[in-house]
Amino acid sequence: MGTLDQARATQLKNIEAKTGKSLAELRSVIERSGLSKHGEIRTMLMSKLGLGYGDANSLVHFALSSDGQSAAKESGTSVQDVINQIYSGKSAPLRPAHDAVMAAVNAFGPFETVPKKGYVSLRRKKQFAMVGPGTKSRLEVGLNMKDVKATSRLSAMPPGGMCQYKVYLADPKEVDRELIAWIRRAYDGSG
Repeated sequence: MGTLDQARATQLKNIEAKTGKSLAELRSVIERSGLSKHGEIRTMLMSKLGLGYGDANSLVHFALSSDGQSAAKESGTSVQDVINQIYSGKSAPLRPAHDAVMAAVNAFGPFETVPKKGYVSLRRKKQFAMVGPGTKSRLEVGLNMKDVKATSRLSAMPPGGMCQYKVYLADPKEVDRELIAWIRRAYDGSG
């Protein structure tokens, strides 16, 4: 079993412990809800079972028998094709900032790049960052790290979300020492 598969299995066991329900019982809760859309099911699980965003999201992928790991897998295209699609049209001007972030992260060491439909997830044993268009004029870098004081640039996110912090960029020049240090901290803490 690969490292990510082990991490998913551990997360599902932790979800069972948190909820006091087996995976079969949790799948039944989802089926009985009558909901079919991923986001609606995730919201229901967060509300009904008190799960955080990440746990609820993983449970939905499990229950719907999807791995949720890659838009590339789902569409049968390459990782690069999905990234090119993310940065097409109105988001194209953000591609240089994305490439600058990725160049900095590539210097850290091994990690997995998992493109989703609208962003790229960066993972070691767990996700340490998300990179993607936040708006048509700003790139969003989500970071998972603990015990960092928020600043005017490093925004703390509400608990239970996909990332604890976000930084917004409009220009590749904003990929500076400060941002790289935050990404490195998230990278080091992820595995």
